[in-house]
Amino acid sequence: MDLEEYQEERIEAGRAAATVDMEVVIAKTMVTKAFDNDIVDGRTVKAFRVVKRKLRKASNARKRTLTITEYLKLVNVAPVHLKAFLTLAFNTGMRTGELRALRWSHIDREKWVIRLPADIPKEKRAKAIPINHHVKKVVAKLPRAIHHDYVLTYKNEPIVTAGGIKKSFITACGKAGIPYGQHLGNGITFHDIRRTVKTNMLSAGMDKVYRDTILGHSLTGMDVHYISPSEEDLHRAMGVYTVWLDAQIQSVAHIVAQVNL
Repeated sequence: MDLEEYQEERIEAGRAAATVDMEVVIAKTMVTKAFDNDIVDGRTVKAFRVVKRKLRKASNARKRTLTITEYLKLVNVAPVHLKAFLTLAFNTGMRTGELRALRWSHIDREKWVIRLPADIPKEKRAKAIPINHHVKKVVAKLPRAIHHDYVLTYKNEPIVTAGGIKKSFITACGKAGIPYGQHLGNGITFHDIRRTVKTNMLSAGMDKVYRDTILGHSLTGMDVHYISPSEEDLHRAMGVYTVWLDAQIQSVAHIVAQVNL
């Protein structure tokens, strides 16, 4: 079986084009290293040079966002540990891995800022995330373990795996009547919340610099050299988002309440 046949077989088996491309990239890297160390000859390397990727850049980029109604439905049916994850994610835009790694020592309760050290964010840069009243309320109710410093837990234990909340999230989606899964029509994933937050921040009128800074995205152009928002700036920007979010929640809360009757 050549690489083209392998790609087609994997896609027919239900694998995403992005996954197949990544498998080929990993294999190509291994073969290249083997060639550099005289383990394989040029014919092996040539096979990877002629193979075409199955995915055009960003052709499978997801655009799904959650509505405010969907978010409220999920929060209403979610177990306590998942409700905390949902609330923090929807109000901060933090990634699942950042939420799992969040420690009490990262939370400044005097200035109400989450300060993630550089080893946690995907970008490997420290970042400060202002806390609004929704997050304050949840954090105030969370128990603090004696034997570890993690904030978001399940049965008082850290959630160590990337898929640690996947099962409960899928269950919550079912109870809320929301399709789950990136391969399902209009289905959602937990990561879609991060996209939703950035979209909502735009709708709320938050400046791009503040959106990118809070979510950890890189500033571009001359902004990199000349713009450095303070924590006070970020708090004001978060206030803009929160006022908008509260208004949206208020406008649909009665609908969600009727559904839950």
